[in-house]
Amino acid sequence: MSNVYNVAVVVGSLRKASINRKVALALAELAPANLKLNIVEIGELPLYNEDIDGDSPPAAYSTFRQKVGSSDALLFVTPEYNRSVPAPLKNAIDVGSRPYGKSVWSGKPGAVISVSPGAIGGFGANQHLRQSFVFLNVPCMQQPEAYLGGAGTAFDDAGKLNESVKPFLQSFINAFGEWVAQHKK
Repeated sequence: MSNVYNVAVVVGSLRKASINRKVALALAELAPANLKLNIVEIGELPLYNEDIDGDSPPAAYSTFRQKVGSSDALLFVTPEYNRSVPAPLKNAIDVGSRPYGKSVWSGKPGAVISVSPGAIGGFGANQHLRQSFVFLNVPCMQQPEAYLGGAGTAFDDAGKLNESVKPFLQSFINAFGEWVAQHKK
């Protein structure tokens, strides 16, 4: 029997009904048997401040770090804000990377999918996040790259994933399952 890997899913949009959250949930449904995807919430994290991150860090920091730290892999689902990642996502990255030398991200295989109603599918955010992965020591799945443009039409009025998008997401999550298994040996 193959291993089942717990994947911390970080959604860059805070809106409960965001397209990015819908894509994350769709990926969880499409995930191969070796992946168990769990969204790790970032909306309650105070802005990172070393002054409050001492011996008694905020409970939200500790909870977040524990959830990400206990995961086997990372999946980031993000919109693009001003050709970069949203501020809450950058904050979550900073919280998880501190205190220095104790990053919860390090060594975990990861992937990113950017989701946007725009035509280029959040290319800037996707590439910017990949730059952070280098410093965070997150081995990032290189192919397939995943940019979901025109994402406003990815779901019908009832919130169901449109069949035209399903093969793309299925291909991505299947490749990620292989990537995780390869890097968690």
